[in-house]
Amino acid sequence: MKHASLADFLRSDRAALAKGPVSVILAEDGVELEGTIRHHLGLGFPVLLVLGRAAMELPEGLFSESRAQIHRIDFDLHQRDAAPRALNPIIAAMPAGVWGYYCFNAEYLFYPFCETRSIRELLTFHAEERRSGMLSYVIDLYAGNLDTHPNGVDPEGPLFDRAGYYALARPDPAKHNHPRERQLDFFGGLRWRFEEHIPETRRKIDRIALFRAKPGLELRANHTFNDEEYNTYACQWHHNLTAAIASFRVAKALKFNPGSTFDIHSFAWVNSARFEWSSQQLMDLGLMEPGQWF
Repeated sequence: MKHASLADFLRSDRAALAKGPVSVILAEDGVELEGTIRHHLGLGFPVLLVLGRAAMELPEGLFSESRAQIHRIDFDLHQRDAAPRALNPIIAAMPAGVWGYYCFNAEYLFYPFCETRSIRELLTFHAEERRSGMLSYVIDLYAGNLDTHPNGVDPEGPLFDRAGYYALARPDPAKHNHPRERQLDFFGGLRWRFEEHIPETRRKIDRIALFRAKPGLELRANHTFNDEEYNTYACQWHHNLTAAIASFRVAKALKFNPGSTFDIHSFAWVNSARFEWSSQQLMDLGLMEPGQWF
């Protein structure tokens, strides 16, 4: 279904938001948009909202074989703070308790055992642990050969960094910058290795990509929520599930931006590894946590 604006969708089809979990894909351009949609359909999301001008350019009937509801919504994703501007009206319209998820095109959600377990199973378990948000690490994917893949995107043979990730305490300005409880800022990947081309405010790789709607909940521009408990990596008693989002977004941006594209001749380095599109590979490297879910 096509909608001329987000307001139009919320006016005519907001009932779809009750059939969660709801996946929101922010289509900044058309690169790997079809692959992104198909990946998330495969995880079992019953409702997908695809926002952006590129969404409107997809061929009609492309996903007619899917039983999921797919809504294509025109939206300006090139405005400042586009993600919270898109997500917050959707969150406000979602019934309390419904789970949501968001990503950008050329990004792919992975969670422990996602090859055999659906997104509903994951979130049912997470809710039983009294958790309302799930920390996700954005793991950069990139082409190994920029001569053959000049936009940095190669879904057939992607590389990623198997090392170079680290975390720093997240200061709380309201408490004289004392570290926040159970919150950390995570870094690594292309944002770390090419940090001279990345604004300081955009270098973190953590994102609360999975969240449970409630009245007053709002996403902030730094990919955290206004309820600090949503931003924690675990509860007070034990480790919880975390997820990962494999993403070509930074590689694509670095090769699209004229300020960086001519400085970067290869993304590969000594710690590059072939990405196997496997949750087990990510768990083996400590890039996501199964918690108590087996």
